[in-house]
Amino acid sequence: MKVYTGTGRRKTSVAQVRLLFPGNGAVTINKKPMSEYLPVEINQILAIRPLDLVKMDGKFDISVNVNGGGKSGQTGAIQLGIARALVSYSEEFRSKLRTAGMLTRDPRMVERKKYGQKKARKRFQFSKR
Repeated sequence: MKVYTGTGRRKTSVAQVRLLFPGNGAVTINKKPMSEYLPVEINQILAIRPLDLVKMDGKFDISVNVNGGGKSGQTGAIQLGIARALVSYSEEFRSKLRTAGMLTRDPRMVERKKYGQKKARKRFQFSKR
């Protein structure tokens, strides 16, 4: 059994993905089945989208360790990790994944809160008198 690895990051989430080939399509995230760890169906679809794109769904067993952030950020991290692992499996997937934007790390992070303000950009109510 051959193992292909990839690391994905999104916001403050980090996902370490291992693709086990050959496999039967089982996806485990933090030692739980994907449907249990990500109960929202859109997150499940987005997480394994790179496999659907290169038509390799059902050919790998996927084991993921993910921590940090929330479920949406973790989903994005898993997606990037799977895409990178697929490229390490076969370099010919790179162009298809690149055009779909799966290999690009999303750089957006939460802006820090500023002093004298309520949040990062929201200010306290101004009173003229």
